[in-house]
Amino acid sequence: MANTRVLHGFHAVTARLSRLPESVLELYVARERHDPRMHELLKLAEHSGVRLIHADAARLDGLTGHHRHQGVAAVIDANKTFVALEDVLEDLTEPPLLLVLDGITDPHNLGACLRVADAMGVHAVLAPKDKSVGINATVSKVACGAAEVVPYIVVTNLARSLRELKDAGVWIAGTDMDADTDLFHFDQSGPLAWVMGAEGQGMRRLTREHCDVLVNIPMFGTVESLNVSVATGMCVAESRRQRVMAAEAAKR
Repeated sequence: MANTRVLHGFHAVTARLSRLPESVLELYVARERHDPRMHELLKLAEHSGVRLIHADAARLDGLTGHHRHQGVAAVIDANKTFVALEDVLEDLTEPPLLLVLDGITDPHNLGACLRVADAMGVHAVLAPKDKSVGINATVSKVACGAAEVVPYIVVTNLARSLRELKDAGVWIAGTDMDADTDLFHFDQSGPLAWVMGAEGQGMRRLTREHCDVLVNIPMFGTVESLNVSVATGMCVAESRRQRVMAAEAAKR
């Protein structure tokens, strides 16, 4: 029997239909919506052969648990996810840029991390199976479709996965406000995995011990700390910036 969950909102549902249409079991749409956005979604659903169900607002509210669904909800097979990390790494045409989330429990933070990961071209996101929020409807909604396109790989033993990354030549970088190396003077053009700790307590001890380098994010204002999704955005954006600059320099 399928392990199902519900997605809602145009971004999340459209991304899932585009990337993994075989995982969409049923698509519920508001029967009163006839705008261009809905028309495009219905065309995609028809092309994918997904079972379509026209529903009223009350049914959609009940299915999603609230009324912020934009008139779109999909029941998906949660067992149909992305390939393993090894498969992701095999298909890359540039050094891997990965994000490791060590115990993020807030779905809004996870959704925001996935959204910025997609925006900055992160190739995959890794997270431990235990003490992590995992992908749910709230995460998918906040991620605005990124949860359906960025490979999200759940691992049973994060320390072992970090060791495997190191064996594959990936440099492991963690963040620490007391680190001697700062974000803007750290070479990020090679194979790299950023490790971001949980809200409040940061990285676990064993995770920290597996990092090759600890990096601080320079702070020029009065605040002393950053939300994990904001810190993630700053780190992966700097990684992407350095890669773009390195590529341009190589062409000269």
